[in-house]
Amino acid sequence: MEYQWNFAPIFAHSDALLVGALGTLRIFVVCLLLGLSLGLLVGLARYSTRRLLTWPAAAFVEFFRNTPVLVQIIWFFFALPILVPFEISPMTAAVLGISLNSAAFSAEIFRGGIQSIEPGQWEAGRAIGMSYAQIMRRIILPQAIRRMLPALTNRGIEIFKMSTLASVVAYVELLHQGRLIASLNFNPIETYTVIAVAFFLFLYPLVRATYVLERRLGRSD
Repeated sequence: MEYQWNFAPIFAHSDALLVGALGTLRIFVVCLLLGLSLGLLVGLARYSTRRLLTWPAAAFVEFFRNTPVLVQIIWFFFALPILVPFEISPMTAAVLGISLNSAAFSAEIFRGGIQSIEPGQWEAGRAIGMSYAQIMRRIILPQAIRRMLPALTNRGIEIFKMSTLASVVAYVELLHQGRLIASLNFNPIETYTVIAVAFFLFLYPLVRATYVLERRLGRSD
């Protein structure tokens, strides 16, 4: 049977898609900043030689890395308000689930990047009287980030795509709006095609920009 494609109803609801796109961008930016920032802190704790830091960091990584993001979002939305005396909004639940999960994966990226730096770099820093924090900030992290950039780029892409999971708690993002449009017009194929194209149009330039940044950092070496 020949299928008749009809995108007109979708473009008629372009305002709803725009609202969803803004919701997606909002949660992406928040989760990216929180996930990578917390991931750096946990990664530094994982790299530490102090058990007081490494054990809680390891437990955090293993728990959030080995449980589904979708389950985490649902738990934060429905179960956390039972334990705390305030309501959790859909965005808060989604941000908690996606950010903490991303932090667990990012922590291992940061830990691996730091461990990849030659021990001689640490010895050189100590030889000129630099503290641990100074060596990490001025010598180790700048080199490690160059090596971690491809992995961090993939992490950012995953965070953007995981934003669609926020629709499970009725957060207004692109997939949530697409489902509403598809249910109104009975055209899921066209609707999800438009959403897929929208994701690609946002992510592809971002990925190309990271390639340019990676080449520039490589030349600076």
